[in-house]
Amino acid sequence: MAVQREGAPIWADAMFTDVDGAKSFYGDVLGWTFGEASSEFGNYTEAYSGGKAVAAVVPPMPGAEGQSAWCLYFASPDAAATARKISDNGGEILMGPMQVGDFGSMVLARDPGGVVFGVWQPGTHEGFQAMGENGAFCWAEVFTREPEKSDAFFPAVFPYRAKTMETPDGMDFRVFHVGDDPVLGRMKMGPEFPPDHPPYINVYFGVDDCDAAVARAAERGGAAVWGPMDTPFGRFASLRDPQGATFSVIDMSRTVGDMPETTDV
Repeated sequence: MAVQREGAPIWADAMFTDVDGAKSFYGDVLGWTFGEASSEFGNYTEAYSGGKAVAAVVPPMPGAEGQSAWCLYFASPDAAATARKISDNGGEILMGPMQVGDFGSMVLARDPGGVVFGVWQPGTHEGFQAMGENGAFCWAEVFTREPEKSDAFFPAVFPYRAKTMETPDGMDFRVFHVGDDPVLGRMKMGPEFPPDHPPYINVYFGVDDCDAAVARAAERGGAAVWGPMDTPFGRFASLRDPQGATFSVIDMSRTVGDMPETTDV
């Protein structure tokens, strides 16, 4: 794959107490296969779709056990410089900058509204080997109760151009672009989210049949959070895996309705 531009999603991983259970679940729901665990790097295990690296799973570090969640990483040409921007704009550095062998450098951070994300400066590991296809990362959205904080923070850290999306129901939705390419959505969390549900980045993976993927997830202990539903972008559903990590699946071949208009902010 071509090297991702600064601010574009470049990788996704998740920590699971039961890694074997996660591998079984995502293997069934998304068709993933898995490589060998890297004991040198905390048993980090890459997931593959069609032989291409698309994500990774890893057990939690000692003392870091907690709610499983997907983490999305954004590309950076200089992880240390991005970390300084994060701190200078009200974000919190959770880990790093840290060199990961010759694979690259990483940062884990939290935006001022509580959204956790990662930064990846690629070395030999250039990130996703496939995007926008079945089994691979397709899209992501920041879900936050404090959209004004995320709206100020992310374009200050990354070279984003923001647009608002006009929707029939008037929901508060923004799209961040790198150049002309949309790379990240931002949605305001409403009352449908329990008060104790933390803000997060919702990661979408492609499937060839959204309803079948939802059924497979339910059979294996997962649950639908909402959907399936038709949209101009595809038929999608938000799911929660058996260990509590939330993600979405989308069949991009099944689109309904006209694309909404966007307006520069």
